Amino acid sequence: MADVNLSAKIRSEFGKGAARRLRAQEKVPAVIYGHGADPVHVELPSYDMMMALKTPNVLINLDVEGKKELVIPKAVQREAIRQFLVHIDLLTVKKGEKVSVEVPIHVEGELAPGQHILEHGMTALPVQAEATHIPESLTVSVEGLTAGDSVQAKDIKLPANTTLDTDEEEIVIQVLAAQAEEPAEESTEESAEGAE
Repeated sequence: MADVNLSAKIRSEFGKGAARRLRAQEKVPAVIYGHGADPVHVELPSYDMMMALKTPNVLINLDVEGKKELVIPKAVQREAIRQFLVHIDLLTVKKGEKVSVEVPIHVEGELAPGQHILEHGMTALPVQAEATHIPESLTVSVEGLTAGDSVQAKDIKLPANTTLDTDEEEIVIQVLAAQAEEPAEESTEESAEGAE
């Protein structure tokens, strides 16, 4: 998985006004927490952080005014319309430590011939993985599946040292038969004509 190096500055001003001033300077407020330590309030470069977040569960080597921290994003708040970063919660992690994360699911393969709809029960799978070895994505094959078939959480192959953090019977993907809507519309029209 990708590692990103970022620098952060400890912030002493809080509140909406201070946060607005930070964002005007292309910085984003964040808080670092974990391992029972007091939360540390920092500011991060907005653009660099936004680029880092393009990788799910990115591992960040953070330099906080000379102190090195290994962190992963746990909560990201974005502005509703323009989607710029508003606030980020970062969790301190250690090498070898397991963390709970959601890993995006990548679907590959072709369904069996016929009219089928692929329904996603989950787009990301909750797992426990080593903080320094979080998979970027998990691949699910739907090759040859037909209506009525499904893929459960337990069917997904996980990398070494990664375990499910959800019910193994949870349905991740299911294949449904496509409903023929047009004949239903025609029969509705016919019954309406018959009623006149």
